[in-house]
Parts: sequence; C-alpha cells; structure tokens
Amino acid sequence: MKFVIVGYGRVGSRTARVLREEGHDVTVVDNDDKKVDRARDEGFEAVLGDGGTESVLREAGVEGADAVGGLTGDPNINFAACMLGKEYDCRTVMRISEDYRQEIYERYADDVDEIIYPERLGAAGAKTALLGGDFNAIGDLTDQLRLTTVTVPDDAPVVGEHVANIDLGADGRVYAHGREREPMTIPLPGTVVEPGDQLALLTERNALERVRSKLLG
Repeated sequence: MKFVIVGYGRVGSRTARVLREEGHDVTVVDNDDKKVDRARDEGFEAVLGDGGTESVLREAGVEGADAVGGLTGDPNINFAACMLGKEYDCRTVMRISEDYRQEIYERYADDVDEIIYPERLGAAGAKTALLGGDFNAIGDLTDQLRLTTVTVPDDAPVVGEHVANIDLGADGRVYAHGREREPMTIPLPGTVVEPGDQLALLTERNALERVRSKLLG
C-alpha cells in the first residue's frame, strides 16, 4: 500500500517507519526543512511544503495513494490534508489533541475516516487507522476495555518472541512496547521481547488476568 504522511514529528516519523518496516510505500510531507532532511537521511521520499496544499500533496503522490495521514501538531493543516486526500479517494486519518471540545471533534469526525489522539496511543493508533484496521483509537477506550502495562520477568513465556507475533486472540492486544527506562512506543516488526521490557495492553476488563497469565506465566 502507498501512504502520504503529513508531518514528520514524533508521531508522524514513527508511523512512517513502522509502515515502511511492514513493506509499505511511504512519502513524507513537512514544512520544516530540517525534518524533511531528516526524513530523507532515513531513506524516505520527502517533500518540503504545506501538507494542506494540493500542489504539495500531488508532488508527494496523493493521486496514487491509498491513505493520507494528517499527523502534524496543527489541526488546520491536518484537516486540509485529509480533505484533499478525500478528493483523491484516499482513506484519511487526522490527528487532534485530546483537549478538543466534543462539538469540534464531531465536526471533524463527520468528514474524515478516522481521528486519533496521539497523546493516548501515539503511532499505534495512527498506523492501524491508516491501514483501515478495526482499532478505533477513541471508540475502543470505553468502559468495557482497560489500558494497562506489565513488566516482563526473566522467565515469562514471551521472552524471545517478536512483539508483533504475540497473539492474545479476542482478549486484547499489545499496542506499545518499551525497554527499561525508555519511553513506550509502537514496536517495529523486528522488536524482540527482553526481560525487564514493558508491554502496554488493551484488554477486555474481564480478560485481564487471562492475558497477564498468557504473557507472564
């Protein structure tokens, strides 16, 4: 699949790297020349310019893209990028801040395919939303679900496994990973679980103990 990622900050850069690691074609757009240089140094096709401008998105290949992610810290740019993406039949994913009033969120939600709150789920929600998965970065945070973290002991069954291969079935999923004393983020496909790592879990409330037992023994 082909993706255009508008914004190469913390969320956009991580989302772009994970999508590329999974074999997808990613082009980055940013109006900061230093971020564009960094994206190119990291091997991405990158376009310097305002991601809310049609000529810039066309240069980035929006005409042949499957999805556009407006992942900057500016909701106006994000929304403009998504609206342009819609004109080219792209799936659209927009980043907003979680302090938005409900009526503003609802206005955006009517026009884009998915809204994410990176302050809560970061690149995990962005990547899955761009791929069209059923992980709703807002709707899944309901009273029926629980977000929790666990620390992996030395003898846990998941030590040595790739994080991406951990299968919790219908009980939940691992949505983020972190080494000891490092921030948690979405794991790359090659990330292997080591003792002392932390795993962030999204589970059904009544399934938490089953999930913990499966992961930790």
